[in-house]
Amino acid sequence: MQDNGASARRGAGRWPWPRLWIVGVLAILIAIVAFAAWSDRSPTAPSARADGAPLTDLRGRSIELPGPARRIAIDDSRYLVALGLIHPDPVSLLVAWPQDVNRLGPETYKQFLARSPGLAGLPRIASSAGAFEAEALLAAHPDVAVLSLESGVTDAQIAQLEGAGIKVVVLDFFQKPFDNLEPSLRLLGKLTGRERQAEAFIAFRAEHMKRIADGVARLAKTDRPKVFLEAHAGMSPECCNAPGKGNIGDYIAFVGGHNIGADAIDKSFGKLNLEYVISRDPDVYIATGGPHLAKAGGLVLGAGFSTEQARASLAKVAARQGIAGLRAVQAGRVHGFSHQLINSPLDIVAIETFATWVHPEAFRDVDPARTLEEVNRRFLAVPYRGSYWVSLK
Repeated sequence: MQDNGASARRGAGRWPWPRLWIVGVLAILIAIVAFAAWSDRSPTAPSARADGAPLTDLRGRSIELPGPARRIAIDDSRYLVALGLIHPDPVSLLVAWPQDVNRLGPETYKQFLARSPGLAGLPRIASSAGAFEAEALLAAHPDVAVLSLESGVTDAQIAQLEGAGIKVVVLDFFQKPFDNLEPSLRLLGKLTGRERQAEAFIAFRAEHMKRIADGVARLAKTDRPKVFLEAHAGMSPECCNAPGKGNIGDYIAFVGGHNIGADAIDKSFGKLNLEYVISRDPDVYIATGGPHLAKAGGLVLGAGFSTEQARASLAKVAARQGIAGLRAVQAGRVHGFSHQLINSPLDIVAIETFATWVHPEAFRDVDPARTLEEVNRRFLAVPYRGSYWVSLK
């Protein structure tokens, strides 16, 4: 006769195989989830494994990289903002930059310094706003030099850098942002192994862009208010810096406005004389400015300035002789926007803001402040805080 008690004692402490298998699978799944969460936060963890596939930059050049770049030189400080959209510590990737603090704004620069004090001591190279110089860049020994389409670097200089083992990648966030912002950010993602993060922001921007495009499509084709955008308003007594074809002018057209500068300026930027502006008598006046205009008495806004300071400087700019008599000013359709934020990878904030100014009724439910807050929360390593746009009313 079988001893059932003995059998029970022999089986004590043992789990049936199915239960062991389930516990093992759960443990593996927990480990995978934990690693994924850690890798997404890790500054050095790429979002995808580099496979050495060739990339094509904004000059149509093919670039092959053995893996994610860890030593990058940039010729425009605004690339820090772009890198900060996809990487939690963008300064950690840099070995040289132009120290063009004016393009960031002094307060934003301080925010970067507070997070990454080493930024102040990085080697300085030429800015894209000036003549290209290879010597300082060569001395910094980057893996990759990220240069602007507007830098003027020649093919011979690129060959010199690449002959020294420095890959050159040309990007553009500023000359033709509607054409080039997405591919440029996608390239940055591939360069740094942060493709997934780059695609997430691209999708976010595209969703918001579609909302504006759909709203404009519902407007009558004849409903295109004349817009005068004065860049760096109050910088000098002379009138008036303005966008022509491309750059900010593209934003105005996209939101359903008619940029009067495009009728007179063939390039992306140029000058309009006051007589021309008065003759066109625009419906909407938008000024751009920033901390760089404080000494000149122009439009000041952005990090470090209150809404009251920004509005007071906008009122001063709008009260100038000739400008004060414009239909837009008389009707109170006077607005100011940060130049640092407009020439930025965060252009969707400018696009939404312009839409609410040019067609306030059609876009009354669009909230650019909420959009910027979401960008700060979801993407930016160094959030944008401050008064970046203001209206007289």
